[in-house]
This record gives sequence, structure tokens and C-alpha cells, in this order.
Amino acid sequence: MPIHGHGPVGAGSYRFTVHGSYRFTVHGSRLGPSVQSGSGPIRAGSRAAEGARISGAARIIGVDLNQSRFNEAKKFGVTEFVNPKDYDKPVQEVIAEMTDGGVDRSIECTGNVNAMISAFECVHDGWGVAVLVGVPNKDDAFKTHPVNLLNERTLKGTFFGNYKPRSDIPNVVEKYMNKELELEKFITHRIPFSEINKAFDYMLKGESLRCIITMDNNNNNN
Repeated sequence: MPIHGHGPVGAGSYRFTVHGSYRFTVHGSRLGPSVQSGSGPIRAGSRAAEGARISGAARIIGVDLNQSRFNEAKKFGVTEFVNPKDYDKPVQEVIAEMTDGGVDRSIECTGNVNAMISAFECVHDGWGVAVLVGVPNKDDAFKTHPVNLLNERTLKGTFFGNYKPRSDIPNVVEKYMNKELELEKFITHRIPFSEINKAFDYMLKGESLRCIITMDNNNNNN
């Protein structure tokens, strides 16, 4: 039974927030609620949500300005959605109210500095952890009140998920072979090499997750 609001506990009780591609907020992973938020390409946010799902997050809250992405996000385990445009207060306050003080884990995947600040400020005092995945502009400045750190929230970054290819990739392959990791749902289009420009169009418009390029012209587009 999930336990919320009493510090880190066992599997199935974390809250997750994911900020990023598919602008969700995913806070938690094998914890209580989690938040994922994003405003960039949908790829990173969807992977964060899938990771939260596999880890057993009790709640996965997606945050995005694009309402049309929410239904697609459900495939990756997102259970609730927040569109910041629907509220007249900061989204971190909305999420804190939804989760009785904040999420346990937050993942920001957009590179937007305001989304990064929201991801950090929506984690719970005492044990909340915000992870920054997106890459900001070189002149961006991250600003938050020092009390957020004094209240024992943690802010950290990651590069390629901190994966060590030699030791971690075999584990990913094993999860896929055991059908724990569902990779097929990330493939939204298959395109012959002669139409490769379409793949770039899909990417720039945010209409694809993963596009498979084949070396022949006999494949139908999905």
C-alpha cells in the first residue's frame, strides 16, 4: 500500500514528476507520486515516464503546455496531467497541493530553465529529489530561494542517465527480453531512406518519438 508524506519508503510508494518532452512531471519511482515535465521533443519525457512506470511509481504526473500529448503519454504510464496554462499560479504550487506537499522525485527533460525551477520547487521538503536532464541555454540562470536547499531538497543533473554501457546495457536488454521494457511503443514511424527528410519534419514538429529509417522503399509509413 503506497505511503505518502513520511519520507523515503519501500517500493510502490514514491511520487514522480517528469518535466520534459511530452512536458510531464514525474515525481517518484518505486516511491509515491512522481512528476515529469517538458516542453521540448517528446522523446526524453516519454523515456522518463517509462522508467518511472517500470520502477513502480504510484503516481506519474505529466506536465505539458500541449494538451494533445496527454493521451499519447498514457501509453508510458502517466496517470495524471497538468497543463500550466489552466492555472493562475505556478505549476509547482499546483503539484504540491495535488501530492500533499510535493513529489518524491522530479525529472526535467526540456532544458527550459523555468521548467527546471518548477521541477525543483515541486519536490517534497526533507527527501525530494529533482533531476535535470534537459540542457539549458548557456546564458540561463537557475534561481530559487536558498531555503529550498536548507529544507533538504536535492537538486542534481544527469548525462545519458548516468549509464555505464558495459554494465547497464545488458540489464536493459534483459528487461526488454522479459517484456518489462516496452520499446515498440516508442516507434511511431517507419520511413524509407529516400524520404528521410520526412523524419526530420516529424522531429521538428514534435510528432514522432522514434522513427525507423530503412534502406529500401517498400515500407509503409505509420
